[in-house]
Amino acid sequence: MIALMSFNLIDTLFIGFMGTEQLAAISFTFPITFTVISLTIGLGIGTSAVVAKVLGKGDNLLAKQHATNALIISLIMVAFLCVVGFLTIEPLFRLLGADETTLPYIKEYMEIWYIGCCCLVLPMVGNSVLRASGDTKTPSQIMALGGLINAVLDPILIFGFGPIPALGMQGAAIASLISWAVGTAVILYLLAYSRGLIYRRIPSVSCFVDSAKVILKIGFPAAGANMLTPIAMAILTAIVAVHGQEAVAAFGVGNRVESIACMVVLALSMSLPPFISQNLGAGNIDRVKQAYRKTAKFVLIWQLGVFSLLLFLAWPIAVAFSDDETVINLICWFIWIMPLGYGAQGIIILTNSSLNALHLPMSALLLSVLRLFLFYVPFSYLGGLIGGIYGLFVGGVIGNLAMMGVSVYTFNRKLSQVCAEHSKAELAKQN
Repeated sequence: MIALMSFNLIDTLFIGFMGTEQLAAISFTFPITFTVISLTIGLGIGTSAVVAKVLGKGDNLLAKQHATNALIISLIMVAFLCVVGFLTIEPLFRLLGADETTLPYIKEYMEIWYIGCCCLVLPMVGNSVLRASGDTKTPSQIMALGGLINAVLDPILIFGFGPIPALGMQGAAIASLISWAVGTAVILYLLAYSRGLIYRRIPSVSCFVDSAKVILKIGFPAAGANMLTPIAMAILTAIVAVHGQEAVAAFGVGNRVESIACMVVLALSMSLPPFISQNLGAGNIDRVKQAYRKTAKFVLIWQLGVFSLLLFLAWPIAVAFSDDETVINLICWFIWIMPLGYGAQGIIILTNSSLNALHLPMSALLLSVLRLFLFYVPFSYLGGLIGGIYGLFVGGVIGNLAMMGVSVYTFNRKLSQVCAEHSKAELAKQN
């Protein structure tokens, strides 16, 4: 997860050296790029839940079938979304609040980003297959390789080096494209040849349809839930844009810092679901309950430690991303306020991923809708009306804290229902 989030963070870091307008431009792209990434993550969640449960039952051939078809489904869906995005760059970003000063930079970045995005989906969904089989080490190595390639190429392609011309925003996007392409080649080789977790042939139509029904039953709601986050971020970005380009730039940097500050939570949200799904398939409901509760306690303690660390690192982080005094000040306030709610946000994320692992994707989707459009965005908006940009930050924290209580209550209730259903099934078998 560090490697995955580092793509946007490193791009933002080097682009920040170009100026405030370029930094604001890359900040405008975050809700859109995260929409595509969220779709991919959602499909990965569906893939992981289905494959892990089947593996928990011991059916390796069916797991292989689902894994193969999951890659094809994901590629088709992301390709379609990227084509639509490519054709609507200008009107979409104008809707988000981009103006004539930032729009040219946005187009330079997004035109390349959309073209290469299909190379992002295969490593991410392929890594979900590996995690579903119990291997979390190899996916981290693949993403770390991609992150390293991106970090090396970014300054070279953005600012130029020797015979390589300075490509600016385009260079950042090309660096990501190259790193994704390498990741695609590695994951396909591992899955098809080294591990034998997918078939090396195109599946039949009936086989594809059967897998699609099972995977998308979880993948669609999970993708929808994940895509709600960037939609909410887009709304907030438009609200923040009222306060000026400096506020947008600071908000974009803050969101990228947040992605790193919450990396352990995000990692757990990727590794906990296969554990839950495998134990669900094997009938070990008590282990599911124990895993959720212990992980939730760990997240609260961990994020409190992260908040304490960020209190001291706010100024160095802000200075690293910008030399504009106003932007630096706003970044600091973001880091001093928003991480107060990261523990609660972590519980919300883990609850949603756990519900998907229990094959209850509509419950997870409902919680996502409630979190973003009943708590997070409205509370942030009201905070902004009362206290300006600083009030907006406080409102977001309050929204996360309120939603945490709803999430914990919902999970406990749903898990009790799963336990009751499991007990009935066991009793029926004995009779």
